[in-house]
Amino acid sequence: QVQLVESGGGLVQAGGSLRLSCAASGRTFSDYAMGWFRQAPEKEREFVAHISWSGISTYYTASLKGRFTISRDNAKNTVYLQMNSLKPEDTAVYYCAAAPRGYSRPRRDQYDYWGQGTQVTVSS
Repeated sequence: QVQLVESGGGLVQAGGSLRLSCAASGRTFSDYAMGWFRQAPEKEREFVAHISWSGISTYYTASLKGRFTISRDNAKNTVYLQMNSLKPEDTAVYYCAAAPRGYSRPRRDQYDYWGQGTQVTVSS
């Protein structure tokens, strides 16, 4: 089992920044690729960003690339999501998730473990 705990969410004004963290425990962190997802009220959970187990490879949903940056520190068992130039439409619960490192671009259902989420609210 892998336990994932997100933190760093909160209320921020449009144009501001937040850095989300996701701390993992339970198994070897570098055995997993990591992803961030988000879910706005009454909307489907959507993919945000993914990082390989080594941190070398990343990819993003196209609309967010350039504003959001995913990174990880395997020594600290933590993955991060730096969010800049935030917009009201970024308001959502943000979740981190872990997929076996063998997947280069896992589907959502291939992420085996999920955190409970952290709320991000962007005011206009």
